[in-house]
Amino acid sequence: MIVKFIIASLLLFSAGLQADTKNDIERLKNAVVKIHASSAAPDYFTPWRLMNSGQSSGSGAVISGNRILTNAHVVANARYLQAQKNGDPRKYLARILFVSHDSDLAILTVDEPGFFDHLNPLAIGTLPDPLQEVSVYGYPFGGSSLSITKGILSRVEHQFYAHGGSYLLAGQIDAAINPGNSGGPVIANKKIVGVVMQANSGGRAENLGYFVPPSVIKHVMKDAEDSINDGFPELGFRTQSLESPAVKAAYGLKPHQSGALVTKVFSDSPASGVVQANDIITRIDGFEIAVDRSIEFRKNMRTNFKYAIDQFHLGENVKMTLARGGKTLEVSVIAGKQDRSYSLVQNERFDQLPSYFIYGGIVFVPLNMNLIKRWGREWQNKAPVSFLHARNRWSSEEQQQLVVALNILPADVNLGFHDWKNWIIDTVNGQPIKNFKQFYSTIHNTSQKHVVLKDSFGYQLVVDHQKALAAEKEILARYQIPASHSPDLRPAGKVHSGQD
Repeated sequence: MIVKFIIASLLLFSAGLQADTKNDIERLKNAVVKIHASSAAPDYFTPWRLMNSGQSSGSGAVISGNRILTNAHVVANARYLQAQKNGDPRKYLARILFVSHDSDLAILTVDEPGFFDHLNPLAIGTLPDPLQEVSVYGYPFGGSSLSITKGILSRVEHQFYAHGGSYLLAGQIDAAINPGNSGGPVIANKKIVGVVMQANSGGRAENLGYFVPPSVIKHVMKDAEDSINDGFPELGFRTQSLESPAVKAAYGLKPHQSGALVTKVFSDSPASGVVQANDIITRIDGFEIAVDRSIEFRKNMRTNFKYAIDQFHLGENVKMTLARGGKTLEVSVIAGKQDRSYSLVQNERFDQLPSYFIYGGIVFVPLNMNLIKRWGREWQNKAPVSFLHARNRWSSEEQQQLVVALNILPADVNLGFHDWKNWIIDTVNGQPIKNFKQFYSTIHNTSQKHVVLKDSFGYQLVVDHQKALAAEKEILARYQIPASHSPDLRPAGKVHSGQD
């Protein structure tokens, strides 16, 4: 009799556990929504136009405050957004509250009353342990219902994020991730431990996906509190590893010492005047830096020392230990905002119109990754070599951007140059080019009879200034271009006779 009672109790307990588990799964499923986006990105080959609009979808998770957490690339360049609840055929108008393209995260909301009723928001958890099982929730292609796949956490380290090109911590899992999964939550212990962002597309690996980890999510959530995107801090120096014993000896380090060798400090950066080239950074925020520039951010887990800097917000003090000339120094650098790119080729930008300037039928644009990636998925092989090489050049106060003569709109005023395209310009009438706005202003306000454009090899393109101004209206009409320059270029000083 006692045995039967025990068996009956165990069966009831097991049934209760199964019911609780089923209810937990239902609550988790109901917190995952599908995002529908209608997007139209600018065409950087014809920067006064948008490319054809397209429809795409992604996933998102309901979090506190009637908000939805998803990927930035799901909503990038979106003109119309909708959110759809699990099991609900209706689509609700959604809007963006905050976007961090660097971390590939976005926060949305739905204003219609009742949308968030009976949806239990998910909390942000902590990074799982290696080999811990996680679940990926989302709406991948191939169907309209919610999909749940399982996998294990196999690796955590810094990766280049495909969307914004930033270098941040990322988790790797072996769960199946397909288009449409983007923005969906990675869940463990009923909490969000990651946001799906990209899958391995190299063709040499199967079922490898990457997610934005909790440390990055929480940084963005705090950044979003004032609705101003400060992003991740930039200190303004570059380093190389110290794995070579000869390099260590050359800079006064003992064989057992380690750190990162500073190779470049940008003159207008937070680190300028504090950190010097050839310093050895041995510690940041208490983390000891190894010779391969890694730190142990968690027991038996290592990643690039940038992780220590990534934990700070704008205006906070980052403490560092330096070795300089055989002496140890304790310094601090104020975490700064990345107001400009330290590369001559800026990272890809979203949700903004391209800059352009048309003069004498020549289409001028600044060189950036948006333009380079316009050559398609194989841009590394198809974009002009000079553009690709420029990605390895640092900017300076004297040269902050590169200007490209993208193509020529054939007209009498540019006769002899009709086949010139993708040409990087170095000077205007002998004056070095600092950035695109200065380039525009120089031509706009010139009093010279001719405008002489030269590249770094000495090749030159010459335009009769008055003829260029006179031909402007006709050229714009012939090629159906609405304006001679983008809205961000405002005429200053002398006004020429052409169309503004």
